[in-house]
Amino acid sequence: MPRSFDMAAEYDGTVEQIHQAFGDERYWIERLISSGADETTLDSITWNAAGGIDVITTQTLRADRLPGVVTQFHRGDLSFVREETWTPLTDGRATAIVKGSIPRAPASLSGTAVLAPAGTGSRLEFTASVEVRIPLVGGKVENFVGSRLVELLTAEQNFTTAWIRENA
Repeated sequence: MPRSFDMAAEYDGTVEQIHQAFGDERYWIERLISSGADETTLDSITWNAAGGIDVITTQTLRADRLPGVVTQFHRGDLSFVREETWTPLTDGRATAIVKGSIPRAPASLSGTAVLAPAGTGSRLEFTASVEVRIPLVGGKVENFVGSRLVELLTAEQNFTTAWIRENA
């Protein structure tokens, strides 16, 4: 049974600055390099005619870095494919559909994000559903993934705030 997680991050940058960064190839390459993954790729990034952004990335951790709860069920390196589809800015806000998958593993992530003004900066609210289809221990792995999502969101917020400060 999937587990839901609600998270939020505050940004110093405006919604417009963050949305613009999300559509910048250099931003994604630098963000992926700083992610801590052993291998990363920016698989695609496209702006649509309306001003929306589609991004697909892959991050891989080598098998020797995976926690025991994961290596019990997944042999070899673990790659995570993430797809983000951001809407154009509308009334100072943008929303996204986020999907994640691990090829050859019974695990998936789906979620929605809302990027909106907050004070002098902005706030990203993210709701994710994690499903690991492994009898008896799937829930334990889902909780592990959920805790990692919070860490990931914080790291991405820190990176994005610094990147905007340096590139605005």
